[in-house]
Amino acid sequence: MKDFPTTPTAADAPAETFERGHLWLLELIDGAGLRFRLDDDGVLRFGDETRVYDDSDDMPASYQHAVRHVRENLDRSALRDAVADPRDVVFFGQSTQRQSLEYDWERIPSFLGVDVWSASADGFRPPDTAEKIFERLGLRPVNALERERNTRDFDPDSYAVPRSAWYDGPAKGVLVRNKRGGRAKLRHPEFSERDPDPIDVSAEAFARECATRRRFERVADRIEAMGWTVTVDVLYDRVLEAIVREQHRRLDHRESDVDMATFRSEIASLTRAFVESPDE
Repeated sequence: MKDFPTTPTAADAPAETFERGHLWLLELIDGAGLRFRLDDDGVLRFGDETRVYDDSDDMPASYQHAVRHVRENLDRSALRDAVADPRDVVFFGQSTQRQSLEYDWERIPSFLGVDVWSASADGFRPPDTAEKIFERLGLRPVNALERERNTRDFDPDSYAVPRSAWYDGPAKGVLVRNKRGGRAKLRHPEFSERDPDPIDVSAEAFARECATRRRFERVADRIEAMGWTVTVDVLYDRVLEAIVREQHRRLDHRESDVDMATFRSEIASLTRAFVESPDE
């Protein structure tokens, strides 16, 4: 599977990146890289920024919400109709899981598409083409802050990073793309990678803190909106995925001492209680 493209900072990018033509300015998402392709057997093959997985269930738990999102939303028929060999196309984007920014997790999609690699074209598709491809296949592309900005009107040294579309605060930064394949990134001057606070309560207490009744209600509503029955197994899987999406760095914190088997068991117990008494 095609590797993730390297994106230098604006200071390190080749000068020609900003010298002619028009630029697309995309919101730089504070997430984790996810790539995938459709194989001959109809199975989606996934990879993170460094590894491709034979079985997507083997991917880290923090990615599972994004894997499910792609599986449920990708229009496989449209992809097969669009290209002679789906294996020639690799999709790149961001799994929107908690890193340093507290996004509005109810609004931001689990996956935002950024790039499309085409083996037949021997390159990444231009940003406007990639945006249309993701939309046509049923996936949300990363939001464009500006489209077709003339390079003469863009100075990376003075550009002010705007606010994020996904929470009440500034974007992590900006991904700058031109149609010749050039790319660079600008970070907001106030952004910094921050370690989360460790978990200082028991696994059971933290499970109860995360698996609130309001969360169960929201997830159950989404399941019903899809025309599905809210069962213990379905609700448990989705609630656990949502919690790990938001809390994986605290759960993995070197100073946290959370027994994951106990944590999952308590969430399962809370799930059964909700399904058995949904109106309490």
